[in-house]
Amino acid sequence: MGEPAEKQRRATYADLEAVPPNKVAELIGGVLHVMPRPAPRHSRAESALQGELFGPFDRGRGGPGGWTILVEPELHFPDPGAPGEIDALVPDLAGWRRERMPELPETAYFALAPDWICEVLSSSTEEYDRNDKMSVYAREGVRCAWLIDPIERTLEVFSLAPGRVWWHGPVHRGAARVRVEPFEAIELDLSVLWAK
Repeated sequence: MGEPAEKQRRATYADLEAVPPNKVAELIGGVLHVMPRPAPRHSRAESALQGELFGPFDRGRGGPGGWTILVEPELHFPDPGAPGEIDALVPDLAGWRRERMPELPETAYFALAPDWICEVLSSSTEEYDRNDKMSVYAREGVRCAWLIDPIERTLEVFSLAPGRVWWHGPVHRGAARVRVEPFEAIELDLSVLWAK
């Protein structure tokens, strides 16, 4: 008879901190996920979207204001599978309504779940973003999520439904001009995200 399989050690936050700075690291359920820095089209879509939303929603220029929008914030949530441990996620963009988070925390991370997140997909992270991360965002009560694919030129919209499950809303494509929850106060020209 063979030997029993060795139980894999759960990764901890110390393992995450040991990842080289030229990588992106996240921790979910004791599993450390290490990815390369984003490719140029990914970075372009992320930067362009942040630029489109920051003025009207974070600064209140040409829009309603009332939001804090950040690029790649580190989120810490309790790991339900290991008391005392955390899940650490880094969405590409995240936004908090100011009435929920009137001031930035003093910590290097955010323990309060955002109201909205956006993940920019790549071939190496799409499955992880769609499954593992979206499950945690739902569990923690993130109300809206966007998944952007800069290669396929799509924006998928998700809303949190009762029971903390995602309702898959519309998929917008190409150069569409759209009003999308939670930022429907402005029209978003998707072609800006794909510009060369």
